[in-house]
Amino acid sequence: MNYRQGFQLGMKSYSQALSFIFKNHLGWYFIFPVLFNIVLFLLGFYSVSSLSDGVIESLNEWTNIDQWSFWGSSVLVGVIKGLIWIVLRVLFFIIYAYFGGYVILILMSPVFAFLSEKTERIINGQNIPFNWSQFLKDVLRGALLAIRNMTVELFFTVILFVVSFIPVVGYITPVILFFISAYFYGFSFMDYTFERRRFKVDASIRFMRQNKGLAIGNGFVFSLVLLIPYIGVMLGGFVAVISVVAATIAACKAFESQDCI
Repeated sequence: MNYRQGFQLGMKSYSQALSFIFKNHLGWYFIFPVLFNIVLFLLGFYSVSSLSDGVIESLNEWTNIDQWSFWGSSVLVGVIKGLIWIVLRVLFFIIYAYFGGYVILILMSPVFAFLSEKTERIINGQNIPFNWSQFLKDVLRGALLAIRNMTVELFFTVILFVVSFIPVVGYITPVILFFISAYFYGFSFMDYTFERRRFKVDASIRFMRQNKGLAIGNGFVFSLVLLIPYIGVMLGGFVAVISVVAATIAACKAFESQDCI
């Protein structure tokens, strides 16, 4: 299929996925993003708080700011500690906003692997017994592929950051980066289906390069949601559940299987 056909299939599969989820009683999978957000928030809050305390303690060892006694020192110390607290939290949210999509893909890979397999079993109308060995392979490959895609995307991000300083060209680099992100996210969502079909990673890469529109179409909505300030990553987990189902439906159709819906 050409780029336009692939993109349309990837996007169209989302509307099918949402009805598919509720029609086949898969809505309970949305519980996992709730748990994911709670755990990640608590861990992030604890980690940043601990880091703030560590930085302040190190600063005190170097400068003895807690021992400052000149006029206004207490206010100045309070401002410094407050700035450290704010800066570290802002950095956390910036980093999380950029890498949050891949954090979702990596940490929720067991859920996505099981959901993708369940979706394909429903599509094909087959009651295939659950295979723990295949499931663990899907989880490991999903996590490793997400790390691989994140690394490659980061490489392109650095290049585009440099290119962004070129007049005029710099205006389109954010758009290019968005489509690159959509491509790699879509690739990650679809690869669970490839793994079950015994595709090697290099075979999956070749397939996706030949069907860029399909990958971008599938990852487009997920990437778009991640752009929402403050709550994008929190919503991303819920959208990712839909994306996995949509990716499975789209991949099944792309393979032109007679068992596909």
